[in-house]
Amino acid sequence: MNLPNKLTMLRMCLVPVIVAVLLLGEGRVWDYTAAGVFIFAALTDFFDGSIARRQHLITDFGKLMDPLADKLLVCSTMICLLSLDRIPAWPVILVIARELGVSGYRVLAMEKGVVLAASKLGKIKTTLQVLWVIACLLHFDGDAWAVTEQVLMWGAVIFTVVSFADYVFSNRDLIKER
Repeated sequence: MNLPNKLTMLRMCLVPVIVAVLLLGEGRVWDYTAAGVFIFAALTDFFDGSIARRQHLITDFGKLMDPLADKLLVCSTMICLLSLDRIPAWPVILVIARELGVSGYRVLAMEKGVVLAASKLGKIKTTLQVLWVIACLLHFDGDAWAVTEQVLMWGAVIFTVVSFADYVFSNRDLIKER
């Protein structure tokens, strides 16, 4: 297993740590700890992709598991934030629905011998979702921070919808029967 794939697996292993810290701890220290682990995990996404491209280590495993690791990281943390009543349910449902839809497309593509990599819009979507989650984990007091959280939420929501529409449109041939 190459280094980028090991980083992807590390990101997946950090998901239960974040969940445990968020749901078992109480107070700012726990929130900041969860934020720190989440940020570290999110950075592994940047580095695994960068290393894979630079050193020509792109694999089918990485194309499949990297987006899955992102989904697990972001969705699990959002669900925890939802259970702690820090974010509304509807964007979490929208994000999870989009991720399930894209996963369905990936399965369909695999059945046809195609591996679908993440798109640029999908990467922007993930970045906005990660920034929104970080903002909600840190959750500083004040109107400016509340506005920041809302702007990031709406950016994440918009790119979640747009990237899914682009994904469906770009891969529409996959659902055509022969």
